[in-house]
Amino acid sequence: MNNRLSRFFFRGVEPVSGNRLRLLQSGAEFFPALVAAIDVARSEVFLETYIFNADPSAGMVRDALIRAAQRGVRVQLLIDGVGSRELPSDWRAALDDGGVSLLVYRPIVSGWLSNPRSLRRLHRKLAVIDAHTAFVGGMNLMDDYEPVRFAAPRLDFSVEVQGPLLDPICKSVRHLWHLVALTQLHAGEETSPLTEPSWPTDGHMRAAYVVRDNFAHRRDIERVYLAALALAREEIFIASAYFLPGHRFRKLLKHAAARGVRVHLLVQGHTDHPFFQTAARALYRDLLAAGVRIYEYRASELHAKVAVVDGHWSTVGSSNIDPFSLLLAREANVVVDDMVFGRDLQQRLHQATSDAVALDPADWQRRAWPRRVLSSLAYSGVRLMVGLLGGGRWV
Repeated sequence: MNNRLSRFFFRGVEPVSGNRLRLLQSGAEFFPALVAAIDVARSEVFLETYIFNADPSAGMVRDALIRAAQRGVRVQLLIDGVGSRELPSDWRAALDDGGVSLLVYRPIVSGWLSNPRSLRRLHRKLAVIDAHTAFVGGMNLMDDYEPVRFAAPRLDFSVEVQGPLLDPICKSVRHLWHLVALTQLHAGEETSPLTEPSWPTDGHMRAAYVVRDNFAHRRDIERVYLAALALAREEIFIASAYFLPGHRFRKLLKHAAARGVRVHLLVQGHTDHPFFQTAARALYRDLLAAGVRIYEYRASELHAKVAVVDGHWSTVGSSNIDPFSLLLAREANVVVDDMVFGRDLQQRLHQATSDAVALDPADWQRRAWPRRVLSSLAYSGVRLMVGLLGGGRWV
């Protein structure tokens, strides 16, 4: 890919060179790496998650955080009030007694569903250790086999980051911690950095840190996706747990297929939200007819939020391609401009299609009208819901 195209892929965000990035697939790779990094922390650990589940994998992280706090490391844990609402009181007490500072983003209050804006959640999954190593991705603190046990682990990804990209990541987690502490009147919470970002000097990968919030970065993740799709020349491969894009996104996928780009979508075969899967299926008939290949992953739960374009541009993060991620939630992705990293992710996604069912365009053209009507109604319901939540224009 030439430099002009590479720069255009990052329009609106700031890429930096000199990074070391390591792709981590599912809990078997992610949890040992995260725990190992926490266990060598010397000054501070920040951790943000949507779900903190009470299971053995999350317990390993809980215990590592407590060990770090007890040896004098400042440990700050930010969890979401909805995603982590079932975290047991004894787990919270153990974290508190162990010296871990815990804040809850938008905690649940009585009648919270009556306020649509309370559904603007913290969906980011981030960890920063000593301003030296970060983890950014889609993996919550929960076991791959919970709550439903499949034969295979949940398919999900994270990326371990060392390099200059630590600077914006550190600023991001510190800013959000400070904001939550301030709004919840936790005046005693320390927010000043103990460590300035540092990193190895032998990194060579170019990457950007891209967030979505409800202030200055409302459309950044969506924009980098749209730019990449517009410039694709060979292949687009997207794996998204919840795939419900707007018209503009779908139009770019169809245009790419029309100019000969191989367009692959890996979506959920098993879902924990049947209503949204029904809504998403309203889009499949049109996309399949345009030449987009769609695979439903059946081996286990698909929770990935990743994409690769032309084997060079790739993204790993927390953002689904749906209106709740792109218009409402706080999200964080890493966007990478590197052939080695991109090919690695591309190969893993192609391998995942061997555990998926390829949807037949002819079958979807003949899909029974009651199912089509049901999907259309569900799709309209999602659009109405987004409007009521004040998410802005869904394009």
